[in-house]
Amino acid sequence: MSYCEHVELLTGERQILHKNYHDNHYGFPIHDDNELFGRLLMEINQAGLSWETILKKEEAFRLAYNNFDIQAVAAYTEEDRERLMQDTGIIRNRLKINAAIENAKVIAALQSEFGSFENWLKYHHPKSKEEWVKLFKKHFRFTGGEIVNEFLMSIGYLKGAHVETCPLYEVVLQHQPLWLEVE
Repeated sequence: MSYCEHVELLTGERQILHKNYHDNHYGFPIHDDNELFGRLLMEINQAGLSWETILKKEEAFRLAYNNFDIQAVAAYTEEDRERLMQDTGIIRNRLKINAAIENAKVIAALQSEFGSFENWLKYHHPKSKEEWVKLFKKHFRFTGGEIVNEFLMSIGYLKGAHVETCPLYEVVLQHQPLWLEVE
């Protein structure tokens, strides 16, 4: 079952939560590096949990991680790591917290070299999912196949965020996701 179909089966607050993400974010290209980092951070934190859990905690993640400011997170100290481990609003997993901080440092270095994280992604586009996974594992922490796939689908680099029968499919196409270039 696709995410599109799943959202339609939900009811009440659950549907509102998922529908907002599905209708306004999932599959749409992101051009702001901090938001790209935030999406990667959220995908990493989703590992082993439901996406609904992450969606419910998005504002807490934003607050805990300086609104996903790459430079701020890259400068986090051991005290910041401990603060995050005590923050009940986020996922308190040391590996995921360390990955967020280390990945922010990597992205900051990529920004210096390529001008932006988005430019680094575009520089490597197009790639197959397998090639992307290999590249991400080379550079980033806590980025397995499913995390990389969902991250890249969610930002328009890999096809699959919406099924063709979903009303949002055509809307996403109007925003020119990069996977269109490969077809």
